[in-house]
Order: sequence, then C-alpha cells, then structure tokens
Amino acid sequence: MILTDVLGSRVYAPAGTYLGRVADARFVLDQPPPGQLLAGARLQGLIVSPHSAGSFMGYERNNVNRPWPLAQILEWWHRGSFLVLWEDIEVMGPETVRLREEFSAYDPGLQGTGTA
Repeated sequence: MILTDVLGSRVYAPAGTYLGRVADARFVLDQPPPGQLLAGARLQGLIVSPHSAGSFMGYERNNVNRPWPLAQILEWWHRGSFLVLWEDIEVMGPETVRLREEFSAYDPGLQGTGTA
C-alpha cells in the first residue's frame, strides 16, 4: 500500500464511531545507520481531521501563522484534528482505517505528543 491510498480514508473508533478522515501522515527520522549519511524515515502515525481530508499545508507546525488569513482558515478547517500513533491502528486499508481499543489522540502539532 502506498500513502496516497490511505489519505482521505475514513477513520473509525473500535466501536464503529466515525472520527474523521486521514488528512496527513507523520514520519520521524531515526539516527542514520553507522557509515551512512541519511536516516531512514519511519511512520509515526496518521493525522485525523473530523472536518476535512485536505492537507494542513505545513500549518500544523507550531508558530506558523503567516499569512494570517490562510493560517486562520486552516486552523478553523482542521479544528479537532489529532494524531493517532501507528501502534494504535488496528486495520488500515485504502478506504477505511479502524483504531484499536483504548487508542490515544495526540495534538497534531510537531512539538511533542501531548494529548489533544
């Protein structure tokens, strides 16, 4: 499966409650292996937006607030969005993502993974 197959997929809680759509994916860079210059990217989780499957266009990054009108529109459009970690995904397919029991929702901002 490639990432574009998952973007826009509907996300459901274990009980079947609709939570939103996959708006983006979050990757982290691990330390490069000895003797190599580049680190490997690892999927940390998916960003779920209850109102839009569109991209955050980088505005999930903390302190990005210019141009002001665009930042305000995107903040409103993605209100209630959250990051769900890879470990909390039970089933991931091209149309549906189902989360595991007792999943945690985290702030989608790039600094830390405090709860949303």
